[in-house]
Amino acid sequence: MSRRRFLKTLGLSGAGMVGLSSYGLAVEPMWRLEVTRYRVTPPNWPRDLRLSIGVIADVHAGGPAMPAERIRGIVERTNALAPDVIVLLGDFAASHKFKTRAVPPEVWAEELGGLSAPLGVHAILGNHDWWDDRAAQRARKGPVIGRRMLEREGVPVYENDVVRLSHHGRPFWLAGLGDQIAFFERRRKGVGRHSFEGVHDLDGTLAKVTDDAPVILLAHEPDIFPRVPPRVSLTLSGHTHGGQVRMFGYSPMVPSRYGNRYAYGHIVEDNRHLVVSGGLGCSILPVRIGVPPEIVMVDVAAA
Repeated sequence: MSRRRFLKTLGLSGAGMVGLSSYGLAVEPMWRLEVTRYRVTPPNWPRDLRLSIGVIADVHAGGPAMPAERIRGIVERTNALAPDVIVLLGDFAASHKFKTRAVPPEVWAEELGGLSAPLGVHAILGNHDWWDDRAAQRARKGPVIGRRMLEREGVPVYENDVVRLSHHGRPFWLAGLGDQIAFFERRRKGVGRHSFEGVHDLDGTLAKVTDDAPVILLAHEPDIFPRVPPRVSLTLSGHTHGGQVRMFGYSPMVPSRYGNRYAYGHIVEDNRHLVVSGGLGCSILPVRIGVPPEIVMVDVAAA
């Protein structure tokens, strides 16, 4: 290869990298908003119950791509989709160093309070909602400020608790799991690893289900899924952001002990169904490539 051709190739490669970086930093996380639809047919779902679920995950308010105005637009878009019920899967807070515009809990909660669905809006918390509340971290207990602000707006927040709903006369349960890595302790420099402790109680949560109506489990982190029994018709999770960088169905970095196994999308194992949202905001790095912010719509029906 001649020197001129080598320099030209190098220049084109550099321009491509700059373009990709600009897209990942500014275009995809800030300007794109997809609606991703799944049709789920659990084996134990009643034939006369059809349910549409709007799923919002990982808002990370105050991050580079998530000012209050952006949250308001997401709320309006979700309401326009007219789901039967809306679930919020946690990580409302952006507890990382890339906050560009402060969006206090009372502000993002007020924006999310504008969500509306016939069967209501129901929420769980994520790890960042716990990590962002220093008082809760010190006390090793909640309620965290994000929960208090959501409940002030009329949005119930479930922590190892359930609610029985009815759609066209057919009952079903929403079960909200406590966060699995709520408490975070940094390792001492050069010694050991970071440690996490959860507030989740899967068995205790499901024990509150008192009849044979189908159950939908809300769990911020999908890592609980191997323990979820067949009694649960559908598990909905967020947390992973699809890896934030995803190419050809693969993400090089996924915040899960299972790697890409539960990184994104509709997963079926042993006739058990899991849907993992790619979420809306960013954490750790303010970049998204190949996994744009999304509102998820899940239509549940009998096979």
